[in-house]
Amino acid sequence: MNVLVLVKQIPDPNNPYQLANNRLKRDGGQNVLDPGDEFGVEAALQLTEANGGEVTVVSMGPESAMEAIRRALSMGAHKGVLISDDSLQGADALVTARVLAAAIKKTGFDLVIAGVESTDGSTGTVPGAIAELLGVPLASFAKHLEIKDTTLHIQRQTEKGYDDVESPLPAVLTVTAGVNEPRYPTFKGIMQAKSKPVEQLKVGDLGLSADEAKATQTVNEVTPAPARGAGEKFEDDGTGAAKVADFLKEAKVI
Repeated sequence: MNVLVLVKQIPDPNNPYQLANNRLKRDGGQNVLDPGDEFGVEAALQLTEANGGEVTVVSMGPESAMEAIRRALSMGAHKGVLISDDSLQGADALVTARVLAAAIKKTGFDLVIAGVESTDGSTGTVPGAIAELLGVPLASFAKHLEIKDTTLHIQRQTEKGYDDVESPLPAVLTVTAGVNEPRYPTFKGIMQAKSKPVEQLKVGDLGLSADEAKATQTVNEVTPAPARGAGEKFEDDGTGAAKVADFLKEAKVI
């Protein structure tokens, strides 16, 4: 089984994000493997340990994104693919999906695993777009997964619990943060990661035209989120619980 995991290098979410020209500033600060992607790497490792096969991590980004790939390799992934091209600076979600889908086709796959959304962009649209471009099913929000008789079985997390979902392979899968507990890289794993193969690709290697790799969206303005209001206070004269319930109903929370 050939399992591909989409990973991304992002500015450390533990530090305040900075903007430059209405875009997230990625240079000059600490960059890390997106914490949400570690769950995808762990899910892929567990699947291949149970069913055989290899885990390949795929990333699009600057040369520094190699650090994120090496982190995934140190966890146990077998090899990596990095698409790095100056023409992709400022790429939007659609271009990102096109580039990653082309790299996935070139690499070959049985299953593609991704987080639900990246921690920095948070669009949540890239995995679905990749599935559409590849022409395969999308199984999303998995809180549990396994392969039985070449069929993917997941528990899809919902607001009311979960749904049992089955999908044929190949497919694209997104996993939630509760799907597993990612392993820590061992010293041996860190040392081995340095010698594991990583294929480096340009847009031209993927058969994409310049127009297909050109962003179709621009950010014209960024404004701070409005400050949180003071809320509404209730004097509990014996009817406080009812007032709170009425408030929640109006807010459509209950």
